Amino acid sequence: MNDGTKEQDSGVELEFDLGDPPQKVWRAVTVPELRERWLPKEALADPDAITVTPGQEVRYRLRDDTPPFLESTVTFTVTPNATGGTCLRIVHELTNARFLGMTKAPANSNSPPLVLAA
Repeated sequence: MNDGTKEQDSGVELEFDLGDPPQKVWRAVTVPELRERWLPKEALADPDAITVTPGQEVRYRLRDDTPPFLESTVTFTVTPNATGGTCLRIVHELTNARFLGMTKAPANSNSPPLVLAA
């Protein structure tokens, strides 16, 4: 299994080459009894997928179980690879509006913004 990780502004993108066929990987990310072995239902904001393209892509909404209870989405894309296995792409993005405003601050800003009086 090869894996690659790429950081984004508001999330992480992972890519794996698996030896199993796409149908088996698809079942692992969509059948609740199989999915719960590695993505517990307690992590899901809703047990049903937000969007599904059968056999290709599924997206779930997640919610942290501790404050500040940030919400995110995780998207699984399943495609066949050249060796008969599967390329599994996982994109986990924060979607909570409270977090999105915080990501625009510069990395070296250790203090809150100041407002000058006129």
